[in-house]
Amino acid sequence: MAKTTQPAIATRPVTVAIVGRPNVGKSTLFNRLIGRRRAIVGDEPGITRDRIYGEAEWLNRRFRVVDTGGIIPHERELMPAEIFRQARVAIEEADAIIMVVDGRTELAGPDMELARLLLRSGKPVFLAVNKIDTAKLEPHVEEFRRLGIHNLVPISAEHGLGIDELLDALLQVLRKESTARAGQLVPELQEEVGSAAPPAETRIAIIGRPNVGKSTLLNALTSSERAIVSPIPGTTRDAVDEIVEREGWRYRFIDTAGIRRRGKTQLMAEKLSVVMARKHLEAADIALLVIDPTEGVTALDAHIAGYAHESGRSLIIVVNKWDLVSRPKEESTRQGERGNGRHSGDRNRYEQQIRNELKFLSYAPVVFVSATTGRNVDKIFGLVTRVAAERRKRISTAEMNRFLASIDFERAPVPASRKVKVYYMTQAGTSPPTFVLFTDRPVKLHFSYERFLENQIRRAFGFVGTPIRIKVKASR
Repeated sequence: MAKTTQPAIATRPVTVAIVGRPNVGKSTLFNRLIGRRRAIVGDEPGITRDRIYGEAEWLNRRFRVVDTGGIIPHERELMPAEIFRQARVAIEEADAIIMVVDGRTELAGPDMELARLLLRSGKPVFLAVNKIDTAKLEPHVEEFRRLGIHNLVPISAEHGLGIDELLDALLQVLRKESTARAGQLVPELQEEVGSAAPPAETRIAIIGRPNVGKSTLLNALTSSERAIVSPIPGTTRDAVDEIVEREGWRYRFIDTAGIRRRGKTQLMAEKLSVVMARKHLEAADIALLVIDPTEGVTALDAHIAGYAHESGRSLIIVVNKWDLVSRPKEESTRQGERGNGRHSGDRNRYEQQIRNELKFLSYAPVVFVSATTGRNVDKIFGLVTRVAAERRKRISTAEMNRFLASIDFERAPVPASRKVKVYYMTQAGTSPPTFVLFTDRPVKLHFSYERFLENQIRRAFGFVGTPIRIKVKASR
């Protein structure tokens, strides 16, 4: 009898949540497990706030790891309470939990309270007694058995000590817990589940100044409370990402920390968050530049837009909080079409202001939204899809040379001494579109010549939302 293969069942990956009080080393352990520096690590307590996700692998088994902010149960202040709420979400979706404690400190009441909370969840709980990097600290580990967590492993996340033992214990329990699930930790089903190719992914970084509504926009785009939202500037520190699958497309939205000028960042965590924000921007395909219209287009907006433009990211300008600028709804309703016309006029005037202040982003589409109310947020998906396609567009050499023959280079506003003779042109790459001009001499194009040629390319082929690179090569 022929062996029949059961159809693969789409399931979420096995997830392990890392929880604990502030400053016990959760982010250091998270980075150690995923094998790269994804979460910001520092001596300041409370650096991690949102849930941070990463992929880990051990003995050819893959699983998802979630880093959470420092938990202080029943804290009434806004930020600790929001961190606790985010951690609760991670605990609820996790298949196993690693509670991290600081092995160099005494067992504290909040540790006992948190351990009771985790044990009541009914999920496998592992206790990682961290910062045990010398033999003289090992006897101190036994004190933490009072927490009632049987799976206890002494580790040093910073030096990698005890990590193998922790992962072995974790894998052994998860293998028992997940035999009924087709997932990353069941080798018999791994081949079947992996046979379905995931849709192509577009990475979109949400960038901008602090407090312009980036986290609110992420939550609106993902229809979730994925990121902490508060009126406090600089709430987001680590980049927070979430995947949305829609009409065959996979969008990975990445909420980055608000970028400030160097002199304005005081805490080390804030400085690191700005560095990480730029790294995540450079790893993205498209940037959503979020602008607050109540403050107008600022020099810092232009500075941040310059980062994205120079790094070759495609750009969409998102004017958020438009509901605070437009006229009250009652007045618009009372005046009927005249009210709508006023809104349209306001948008046109503001878009013209953006074009005047950000002239180098003339190619970037502009969308007016309210992340708080959700108005026009759906339009962003259509723009992202279009801009992603434009970013990957390729023009054949024959078509480029027909285009080149149609250009009157005499019209280019370039000094006679800086003009070059162009023989032919080809597209050398995409993402961003890059073109090579073969000329009579190896010189850098005059900026007005390059701008003239770029405008002609856009007029003929589009390339909406993406910067264009033009290189010169002497023809032999």
